[in-house]
Amino acid sequence: MMGQDDPSKCTSAKLVRFNLAKPIRSRRLIPRRAILLNPSSNLVLTPSDRENVDDGGVVAVDCSWKNVGETFNRRFPGLNRRLPSLLAANPVSYAKIGVLSSAEALAASLIITSHSQEGERILKIYKWGQTFLTLNMEPLKEYSRAKSLEDVLKVEEAYFGSTRIS
Repeated sequence: MMGQDDPSKCTSAKLVRFNLAKPIRSRRLIPRRAILLNPSSNLVLTPSDRENVDDGGVVAVDCSWKNVGETFNRRFPGLNRRLPSLLAANPVSYAKIGVLSSAEALAASLIITSHSQEGERILKIYKWGQTFLTLNMEPLKEYSRAKSLEDVLKVEEAYFGSTRIS
């Protein structure tokens, strides 16, 4: 947790308090096989990343969206992936495409990689957690069923319009 946002609104801190996440204090401690959620990555998370999630987990870098360019300008270990487009449900970025909280990003990555129960457990501790699932029900379902990167990108295009280069 980089401490760049209002601590009372920090979803990562709440996940740690509820024992749903572990803080990693140094980038050197990020497991090599972990999926690192990086909104600047050209590689998109797909269901085929499940094995890496099983082996190394999922890491979300808790930083302010105002500093995302600067934060991800530096190299992070792990397998960097961006999430396919989804709508935020958190009160700070409600209905903005792709501007997810760390909790939303972690939950979505788990749902897409066939760890739905774990993803839903994360969302249950937030008043807006069910709203995230409702807003994104169909795309999440289709992303998690995708057989290839091309399928994920087609789903993203169908729901959210033009996609980024992958």
